This record gives sequence, C-alpha cells and structure tokens, in this order.
Amino acid sequence: MAVVTIRQLLDSGVHFGHQTRRWNPKVKRFILTERSGIHIIDLQQSLSYIDKAYEFAKETVAHGGTILFVGTKKQAQEVIAEQATRVGQPYVNQRWLGGLLTNFSTVSKRLARMKELEELDFENPAESGFTKKELLLKKRELDKLHKSLGGIRNLQKTPSAIWVVDAKREHLAIDEAKKLGIPVIGILDTNADPDEFQFPIPGNDDAIRSVGLLTRIIADAAAEGLIQRHQPSEESADAEPLADWERELLEQPAAETPDAAAVETAATESAADEAGAEAAAETPAAEAAEAPAAETSTDSSAAE
Repeated sequence: MAVVTIRQLLDSGVHFGHQTRRWNPKVKRFILTERSGIHIIDLQQSLSYIDKAYEFAKETVAHGGTILFVGTKKQAQEVIAEQATRVGQPYVNQRWLGGLLTNFSTVSKRLARMKELEELDFENPAESGFTKKELLLKKRELDKLHKSLGGIRNLQKTPSAIWVVDAKREHLAIDEAKKLGIPVIGILDTNADPDEFQFPIPGNDDAIRSVGLLTRIIADAAAEGLIQRHQPSEESADAEPLADWERELLEQPAAETPDAAAVETAATESAADEAGAEAAAETPAAEAAEAPAAETSTDSSAAE
C-alpha cells in the first residue's frame, strides 16, 4: 500500500516551489513546470523519494536508532514537537544550539544540569536549602534549558539520522550532521541544494499543511520501526516489552487510503491545471509580500 497518494500531496500544496528567480539550478530535474512565476514540483518523483525516505526511517528505528526532528521556523515548530513526541523521538523546534551534535558531550552536561534543577522544590524555599532569590534564578535557568533542550531530554547519544524541514534555515544542523556522517532526511524545496540530503523529498517546505503531511509520514515510519523493533524475530524469541504509548500505536486502526492507482491517474491528469490555477491565485499575494527589504532565505512558497 502506498505511503501517500498524489491527491494527498496536491491537497497539501506539496507541489508548490518558490518563485522561479529564487531557484537552485540543481533541483531542475525535480521540477515539472512553471506557472505564473512559480516552479511546480514533479509529484511523481516526490512519491518515489517519499517511499525511500520512509523505508530508511523505518529501518533506522527498527534497528534501535533514533531520528532527530529539526524544524525551527514558525510553521514547523508545533508539528515537529507533536509528531516527534508521538513516536518518542527527540526534536529541536527552537533555536539550534551550535555543537549540539559535534560537541554532544557538553550538551549532555547541560541535560544533566536540567534534570538536576528539576529535582528542586521551587514551592518550598525552606526545604530546598536555597533562598527565594537563588530559587528564582535557578527557575529562570531551568526555563531556558527547557526551551532549548526540552525536546532532546532523553537523547543519550548522537542520533542515527535527522529529519529537517527547511535545509537553508537549518544549515547549521546539516553541517554538523555531515561532519559526523549522520544521514539527513528532509524536504527539498526548489531553492535548496539536493546535495545536502541523503534522502531528499522534493516538496514545499513553507506551507503548514505540506510540512505537517511530510513530517507525519516520517513519524509514521518511526512508529512502524518501533513496532517492528519489539516483534520477536527468528533469532530472538523474546521481544522487548512495549511501552504503553507504543502499545497504543498497535491498537490504532489503520488509516483508510484510497485506491492509489485510481487517485494517481486522476491526479496526474489534472495536476498541471490545478497547480497553475492555485499558483496564479497565490502569486499576487506572494509578490505583494515580497518587498525589497524583506528578501531573505525564508521566502515563503506560494502555497500558503
């Protein structure tokens, strides 16, 4: 059964790239056409790359690995935290801390400090052994640590792979992963460099629905990997017991997926027309919002 259909990708605006003048020539092979100054991504290729990324993510988790979900842009923060937490994976949805991967020993000390502060009773200064002022300072320190490190509190070693929503914005995370040989899975928008990824997914990294759909797919792969990890194999008759939240994944009914062939045939025939119409509708808003002083790497796609 297909992981996702072209219709679902279309409905989420995954096919919308950036304005043609903001493209990276290396993504030319992933572009289907251009409509109203917007590049349209070839969703047939996206499907193929989604399958590869899904399989890799599933196998990584099934063999005991972890995937670090990274998305610090506003439209990615909530879904990154939600989906990573759902499948017990670490995440970073605030500012990326330099050295988080390459200097993990120092980060581990900060995590230990955070857990140490969590043991304090901030409601009873007398029992804590600190003055009210000292407790206030420690509470502020704890809040800062929660904000920056809360998503990786259970990360005991560098991750096996990272999922990145926006390659240009998260270039520090990608650079650190490269230095350590950690595979990068991520959304490849038309302004990004495909060489930054081991498992790119051509798609829209700006629209909330697109980011949500693709992040959920990788989280689903991690969930399937967790379930596979706990199933008895021929070599081992005893499987590792499931945690409560993992057992809930097993009990959830499978999502209904329309017949992939039928949906893809219909979607392929209408993809160009739909993409053009939606792109034309979005272009004026995108151009109006794009003042000379605001031309940054976080240029939004026309999808949302």
